[in-house]
Amino acid sequence: MAIREIVPYTDKFLRKQSKPVSSFDEKLWELLDDMHETLNASEGAGLSAVQVGVLKRVFIIHINNMSIEFVNPVIIKKSGEQYKKEGCLSVPNTFNYVKRPQTVTVAAFDRYGNKFTLTCEDWTAVCLCHENDHLDGILFTDKICVPPKGKAED
Repeated sequence: MAIREIVPYTDKFLRKQSKPVSSFDEKLWELLDDMHETLNASEGAGLSAVQVGVLKRVFIIHINNMSIEFVNPVIIKKSGEQYKKEGCLSVPNTFNYVKRPQTVTVAAFDRYGNKFTLTCEDWTAVCLCHENDHLDGILFTDKICVPPKGKAED
């Protein structure tokens, strides 16, 4: 395993569209293992493959003592809304409010090619949406907003 360099927001690479994973093999497992080590070293909540220079539809989240890998994720349902401050390992020392769904259901594959569906809410839903956006070249800074009065959460 290795800690990989995180691509900064100034690099146009982050704006590229990630490609679907077609091989669930040792190369994918090595990428995922490196991403976990990189995320642990960075003390973040999530990390997408594009943030470590790989244009694959892969991200991981470490939240609430859970570590979840998402390969070829597709958000299949969203409901509600929430406004929370977000940051990004590619955009250091910057935190701003973003509107996200309160609840999200995603279909994805694990590292071995097994399909699963997961429904999450609150901060986990925020992290999932944030990382999924990276796969489409979208940064949280593209979605900064001013929350309606009484709706903001830190």
